[in-house]
Parts: sequence; structure tokens; C-alpha cells
Amino acid sequence: MATEGGETVNLDTLSVQQLTQVKNQLDQELEHLTASFTQLQAAQSKFRDCLRCVQGGKSSALKDNKPVLVPLTNSLYVGGTLSSASHVLVDVGTGFYVEKTLKSAAEFYESKMSDVGGSLKELEVIVQGKTNNVRVIEQVIRQKMVSGS
Repeated sequence: MATEGGETVNLDTLSVQQLTQVKNQLDQELEHLTASFTQLQAAQSKFRDCLRCVQGGKSSALKDNKPVLVPLTNSLYVGGTLSSASHVLVDVGTGFYVEKTLKSAAEFYESKMSDVGGSLKELEVIVQGKTNNVRVIEQVIRQKMVSGS
């Protein structure tokens, strides 16, 4: 098995206690990576929702100076007036908003979805590798327990 430093460790030379420690460490890493994976999926879902909203903004029903409901929270809306049907405010992170055209906003959200999707694929490979390492360690632990070493 390869460690973070890139060196290979022969699992047969480790004691059951050492193998258990390595397994516990890998379990903690897997828990953290799985939580990160879930957060990335949630972010990708939010970008997908934003993209759908921006693409839905091309409707002919949207007109300048039309009354609209503006969401302040998930359950609180206030009345407002649509000042421009061809521009939207895009949250670019850490509370900063940028005014963009509908096309530019759609491109922004597509790019974000693509970036997050790539990160998800990379993280999935890492999680699978660590999961395989845990399985191998569990197998070696079982073999050592059966043989009484």
C-alpha cells in the first residue's frame, strides 16, 4: 500500500494494532472526503438551479418595470419591480454580486457546473482508492487474527 509520501508499506509486516490505526486514519479521511463530496454535489445542484432560472429568464412574459416577488430567504419574499429583463445579478462568491446579461450569466453557471463536476470526478477516484485501501487493510487484519499473529 502506498502512503502519502509515496513510499510503499508492506502490510504483512505491520502488527494488528498498527493496521487498526492505519484503518482508523483512512476511515477518518474517507468521512471527510465523503462530506466534501456531498458539499460539492450540493453546490453543483445550486449552480444547476441558477442556470435553469437564468435560462427561464428569456421568457417573453418578463418585461421591464413589471412587479415581481424578490426572495429574501427560502420563505420570505418582498415585492419589487423588475428594472431590466435582460440583466441579472450573479453571486460570484463571498457576497459579491456582478451584473451580467442573461447569456453571460448562463455561461458563468455552466462553467461553474463544469468545474465542480470535474472536482467531483477527481474526488470520486480518490474516495474509491481509499475505500479499496480500507478493504485491503481489513482483509489483512482478518488474516492476522485467524492466524493468531
